[in-house]
Amino acid sequence: LQMGVIMFLKQIWNNFMELGYPLIQNWWSRHKIKRGIQDASIPQWENDWNLQPMNIHGLMDEYLEMVLQFGFTTIFVAAFPLAPLLALLNNIIEIRLDAYKFVTQWRRPLPARATDIGIWYGILEGIGILAVITNAFVIAITSDYIPRFVYEYKYGPCASRFEYGENCLKGYVNNSLSFFDLSELGMGKSGYCRYRDYRGPPWSSKPYEFTLQYWHILAARLAFIIVFEHLVFGIKSFIAYLIPDVPKNLYDRIRREKYLVQEM
Repeated sequence: LQMGVIMFLKQIWNNFMELGYPLIQNWWSRHKIKRGIQDASIPQWENDWNLQPMNIHGLMDEYLEMVLQFGFTTIFVAAFPLAPLLALLNNIIEIRLDAYKFVTQWRRPLPARATDIGIWYGILEGIGILAVITNAFVIAITSDYIPRFVYEYKYGPCASRFEYGENCLKGYVNNSLSFFDLSELGMGKSGYCRYRDYRGPPWSSKPYEFTLQYWHILAARLAFIIVFEHLVFGIKSFIAYLIPDVPKNLYDRIRREKYLVQEM
């Protein structure tokens, strides 16, 4: 629910404020000017001067909005799978809203040379690494994927027969529940209740201590985290290697120009 509010309602509010505030300010400026001038034919350059000025930070707010959206979308995608779809729909709309805002509601910004997006590239790289690690922990710790996997291949009915399928998960729910003796509460109650954990029963030699299955699951979770993040980082590095930063034809032209300069 919280991710839905952030990715949907907050994005709508941000888009409204980005476009609505300049619209209201510009309308009020035009209204004040027209009240003081009898002739409504105002030169275009004066109309442009009355538009909203570019803020002192330039495009920082635009970059910050996209970086925050990228962070929420990638870091919490396992908890809210609809986040990428909502981000895509929001960006499709925001492209047009930003174009309208820059062309009609803001003064023309002063151009500045830039070779790339600067520090934002490093921030996006860091968020990407954090997202891989976070999703690995979310999948391994909060989901039932690892406990089911360990039960199917180690403790289930098919563990000794090397078989696979839905029948191999029979008894999983009962296996994942531990016993607690209600008489230990001191409330005059007797019997046992079940709770979700891997601990020894009250009648065992080590009651309520973690069982061997618990440590097997913990080791499997840690192994999954390591394998998952290394696999994703490996795929990312391979794709980055296949897609060079400078296209080959452009790289050849740069080398050609350097050669001509040396010949001169």
